[in-house]
Amino acid sequence: MEKEELIQKLQDIEWEDFEVKEAKSEIPKNSWETVSAFSNTAGGWLVFGVKKEGKEYTILGVSNPEKMEHDFIGVLRNGQKFNNKVEVKCKKYNFDGKTVLAFYIPVAEMKPVYYDNPKNTFIRAGSGDQRATYEELNSLFRDSAFGTKDKEVTKFKLNDLDKETLVRFGNYIKNLDSANFYSDLSEAELFERLRVTIDGKVTVAGLLMFGNEDSISKVFSNFLIDYLEIRGTSYSDAPERYIYRMPLQKNLYNYFFNIFERLLTKIDVPFKLNGAFRDENQPQVLAIREALVNLLAHSDYFSTMKPRIRVFLDRIEFMNPGSLPATVDVLRKQGLTLPRNPILIKIFRILKLAENAGYGFDKMFNGWKFYYKIEPSVENEITFYKIEFPLKTIWANVPDNVPDNVPDKRRNEILVMVQKDNNITISQISVMLKVNEKTIKRDIEKLKNEGKLKRIGPESGGKGHWEIINKNKENEDSKKGHSEIYKKGNSNANKEV
Repeated sequence: MEKEELIQKLQDIEWEDFEVKEAKSEIPKNSWETVSAFSNTAGGWLVFGVKKEGKEYTILGVSNPEKMEHDFIGVLRNGQKFNNKVEVKCKKYNFDGKTVLAFYIPVAEMKPVYYDNPKNTFIRAGSGDQRATYEELNSLFRDSAFGTKDKEVTKFKLNDLDKETLVRFGNYIKNLDSANFYSDLSEAELFERLRVTIDGKVTVAGLLMFGNEDSISKVFSNFLIDYLEIRGTSYSDAPERYIYRMPLQKNLYNYFFNIFERLLTKIDVPFKLNGAFRDENQPQVLAIREALVNLLAHSDYFSTMKPRIRVFLDRIEFMNPGSLPATVDVLRKQGLTLPRNPILIKIFRILKLAENAGYGFDKMFNGWKFYYKIEPSVENEITFYKIEFPLKTIWANVPDNVPDNVPDKRRNEILVMVQKDNNITISQISVMLKVNEKTIKRDIEKLKNEGKLKRIGPESGGKGHWEIINKNKENEDSKKGHSEIYKKGNSNANKEV
């Protein structure tokens, strides 16, 4: 922090990383609360020699800066006052002969940081220090075991896990790549190698990923990934609490595929071919998949809070119990690999469903921005972190009577849908293509006028059907080709290989 930055901060009143103390002749006792709070939250500057009264700041200076610096740093390092040593850096500023001391308190790698006893654990809330609640303190203690909890072994063995899930997982692994190293292992060898079991005993990660309701409930009494779809931008403006809630699933493996299939219907996935199949590995799809893996692999399953996904009309929210190990900027720039549950994330990577390093924030941020032109936002707290994906698309606010730049592609996709199901309704097409019904009706009229489509029977009431008009053999062969592409693409999308 430079002198100009210090002066600027003294002029501001809204900050979370800056605290001033008068400290004219001795270290204020409430300094220890601030040290604890900064260490447990996101770090910050503690400044001695400045008096605050309301919104006014007065520079008083400290009377013996060398002694105060020595005493303050000594207390933080001697291991008697605090449970962990706190390394700080100090800067001195001179304002008209008055010395101001500024200490930077970094966020701790090992939490919680407290003085005298665990009850004196503080966190930063807004621009003040707050004593940690019971749940916050427990969360900090669990964070001190970051990356170790899912390695703990349970009393269960491999035959206590869900047989169907294990078979599906094994088939998935074998079908990923014929040269896959894991495909040649026996079931017991495979799960030992993945640390699903350690010396034959199932780990916490293995239980979460492949367990059944009975086995999981004996360790996690209320195992749940809470997925809701809300017809509104908040609970208050929705006509009902929710329109869909994911039923309970056996384990994380089942939750992943079922939730991902639902999420794909909530985001824009334009029709696009990759070779002979529909391409669903588009950036925004990979971004939302990475977010789902992030939630399942990095949540604190020992928290009373449950992993939660909320799909509103204007956004998708992923809320993970447990805080991030570092700021989002650090995780993005440095690609830190600090997984809360390293075995779980390894399994998702083996399945090629997750980023190979870090938390995948770059894939989430860049992929979402590529299509939606806006980055997700992240909120990180002591007991949870939340990632929010705005659903305002690049086509938002375009009037119905203004054609977009992909009408031909969309109309071709309508023909593919009709080829597959000639009883499909305009409403169903609208939902599948994520385009309003007025636009679909306009597309159908265009197809009729071009002599490509006609309606047999009434438009509504379920008694009529569509018929594609084949002008020649070449056109018919093309339609068949498109139909096969659509069938193959649909059969592969969102399902295990």
